[in-house]
Amino acid sequence: MLKEIIKKNYLLVLLLTVGITLVWFTLHQQAESSNSTLFLISLAMGVTLFKGMFGFTGAYKKAFESRDMNGILAQIVMLALATMLFAPILAQGYAFDHGVVGAVAPISVALVIGAFVFGIGMQMGGSCASGSLFIAGGGNRRTVVVLLFFCIGAFVGSLHLSQWQTLPSNPPISLADTYGWEIALPLQLAVLAALYFIFTLIHRGSDRTLWWRAKEFSVKQLVFGSWPLMLSGAVLAILNWLTLLVSGHPWSITWAFSLWGAKLASFFGWQATSSPFWNREFQLNALQQPIWQDETSIMNIGLFLGALLAATLAKKFKISGHLDIKALTTAAIAGLLMGYGARLAYGCNIGAYFGGISSTSLHGWLWIVCAIPGFWLGFKVNQMINNNKNG
Repeated sequence: MLKEIIKKNYLLVLLLTVGITLVWFTLHQQAESSNSTLFLISLAMGVTLFKGMFGFTGAYKKAFESRDMNGILAQIVMLALATMLFAPILAQGYAFDHGVVGAVAPISVALVIGAFVFGIGMQMGGSCASGSLFIAGGGNRRTVVVLLFFCIGAFVGSLHLSQWQTLPSNPPISLADTYGWEIALPLQLAVLAALYFIFTLIHRGSDRTLWWRAKEFSVKQLVFGSWPLMLSGAVLAILNWLTLLVSGHPWSITWAFSLWGAKLASFFGWQATSSPFWNREFQLNALQQPIWQDETSIMNIGLFLGALLAATLAKKFKISGHLDIKALTTAAIAGLLMGYGARLAYGCNIGAYFGGISSTSLHGWLWIVCAIPGFWLGFKVNQMINNNKNG
């Protein structure tokens, strides 16, 4: 099987192998940097997302269409496992030789609006932040357009962020900080268990993708086949935990999109000192340094390459995605909405939702509560667009 795949896709496999090796070797030469390790973790993330087609967008689309809750149930399991893995590390406050912090952010009007706007864009674009990267890795051209405008939207959102932050806002609230981990952990697990039970009652789809039956398990399936959602969710929880251990904070994605948009704007003459957000030490340093020194950028690139590698090995890499005017316009609008919304909401489905809830931050719960109406509205907009196209 392996010989057949390498023979058929030998050029792409060779280029990917050499490229990934060179990237890792270059990162490994950076003094006092964990970027080479984070790159390997992100490669595994890309493989996992692609193998399981673990999309946050598709999970809610199927829920709206047919009450198929497989994707949402897998997310709940992922959140529960990540919460348990995060708990002892965040309670300790350090790992190895560095400090560790959770994804905790204020409860604000900007977050409410940003999550709602992100939700609309997510359904219109057909992918979330992580989904855009792994779907693009599978060869979808339309998703590349979404990513480009995601970066533009995130950059524009950063320019407007100071105005949005003048709206009402409350300080960050962490269940662990408020009640201690001995109370916060079982409390959050109880909430997640209750949600799992409720969505199981609502569920009307097949459950065959939830758990991997013993008779279906094989090394061949693991390497070349698709993965069930629960397996992918569990692996993502572990990889997010490894990211926390190595980097000192949970997995994030959209900061890099903001940075890439800012670098593009700088190329056309924009001055960072004109923006309250970018005229800060961390942001200015990130703009001045090459992308390969920014850990979030490295992880996004690794995720893309991991998905591309998984698609190639599974013989599923295919240039796809319609690029007519309507598709391009929808993709551009979706990217702008997601980028802008993510910047206001302290992150996307990964940084705010996944990382926030796993850190027992209430902003993560508020994010998903506000994003769901946006998911629904974006889903309805997509239906209207598709109906007009068919008509």
